[in-house]
Amino acid sequence: MQQAEDFRQETRALADLVETLSLDDFHTPTQFKAWTIVDVLRHLHFWNRMAHFQLSDPEQLSGHLKAMQASGSSMRAYEAAQLGHLGEQALLSDWRNFAERTADLFADADPKARLKWAGPDMSARSSITARQMETWAHGQEVYDFAGVERRNEDRISNIVTLGVNTFGWTYATRREPPPGPMPHLVLTAPSGAIWTHGEPSEAERIEGRADEFCQVVTQTRNIADTSLKVTGPVATDWMSKAQCFAGAPSEPPAPGTRFRRERAGQVR
Repeated sequence: MQQAEDFRQETRALADLVETLSLDDFHTPTQFKAWTIVDVLRHLHFWNRMAHFQLSDPEQLSGHLKAMQASGSSMRAYEAAQLGHLGEQALLSDWRNFAERTADLFADADPKARLKWAGPDMSARSSITARQMETWAHGQEVYDFAGVERRNEDRISNIVTLGVNTFGWTYATRREPPPGPMPHLVLTAPSGAIWTHGEPSEAERIEGRADEFCQVVTQTRNIADTSLKVTGPVATDWMSKAQCFAGAPSEPPAPGTRFRRERAGQVR
């Protein structure tokens, strides 16, 4: 699956950035709910392992999910209990190396294979796409923390598609009916290509950079902090609450709270 290679490349790009950080940086809160880089790596590593178990050892997956639920602890606490023995460099190395193994495993999988998960079963393609999305989304707080401008590639098309496919989910998780059909998307890819989704419409339309659309649906930016042009009440409502990830309803960050920060000594 190409999505497996896209996940691999997303992980490598983030790992290369993390390797430039100091040990102190690993324990400094980021703009995402005060998570540290250690929290980010533990979270990505743990759920990459769970995705690997979907194909390699479903019983291990079920065991961890049951143990997490029975423990009554938070997800982050359970992740720390599983991976807290790893020091900063060991965690970085283990996460990076295991992600390669996960990409290898999914590369040869049947994209349509149905796999068990914490929620409903999902296809192998959806599972590895979700791993890329999480890597990209949690990578944003690392790029912002490091003060590094992200150079996206067209592999983010998988995240755009996930955002499109979860239009209905944004409302379902809030127990609300969608206010209308999904708006028309006209997005400019990192390469300059134009990606379109949905029925053509001038009344309900979202136009602009694909990476900014990804930021909104992954809730790493408030729509007000992007240059996306949003037209129509349905488009406006969706972009105010878009959520492409599973779980309970989550609110986007407040305007102005997520941004690429300036770091001492940086030259622009």
